[in-house]
Amino acid sequence: MPVYNEEDSLEALVTEIAAALGDPARPYELVAVDDGSTDDSLATLKRLKRQHPELHIVAFATNAGQTAALAAGFRAARGRVVITLDADLQNDPGDIPALVSALEAGTAAAVVGYRLGRRDSAWKRVQSGVANVLRNWLTGESIRDTGCGLKAFRADALGPLPPYDGMHRFLPTLIKLGGGTVLELPVRHRARRFGVSKYGMWKRAWRGLVDALVVRWMQERRLRHQVREDLP
Repeated sequence: MPVYNEEDSLEALVTEIAAALGDPARPYELVAVDDGSTDDSLATLKRLKRQHPELHIVAFATNAGQTAALAAGFRAARGRVVITLDADLQNDPGDIPALVSALEAGTAAAVVGYRLGRRDSAWKRVQSGVANVLRNWLTGESIRDTGCGLKAFRADALGPLPPYDGMHRFLPTLIKLGGGTVLELPVRHRARRFGVSKYGMWKRAWRGLVDALVVRWMQERRLRHQVREDLP
């Protein structure tokens, strides 16, 4: 879970995650990557770690962005299944077991959520919808909700992903590029209780367009061949 200036959300979120995943038969770790927060997020995480030993904290020296935070979390995670979620309490940790069950029930490399009943402003929903349509059009995809932070991955599917800035916007597409199958599952969405969104419209739109073009280039340049024989 990437964390940037979310001090007010963290105690409630860590408590909810513990309630959702507190089965002694299935231990878990919670990797929180503090992305150079300028508030008391890091101090709050350190305090929470005394009560929640499953909490693993990675702290950046300066703000590096969501992709860098997710990549650091992927490297730190030790489980066979890796879940991503936002730290602003808008994702419901109670949906995590369903994502994990769907992943373990089949051969998919990832199960990604799509938000039902979005609790954002109308303007933010419009921005998100336009971005989703554009990304799917440029990449030839049909992902319902590319911006949903709640996703489950098999850990071995994350290793081969190319570590470039902006990767987090296209994780399902990159999984498919590597030959993996991606499933989609409806998840709940909640209104933001604390703080403000960290994304501005125009910066987000421009970066999303550039990243979509990069992924489109990768799709067109991928190697396509079939081995007829292999005689060592």
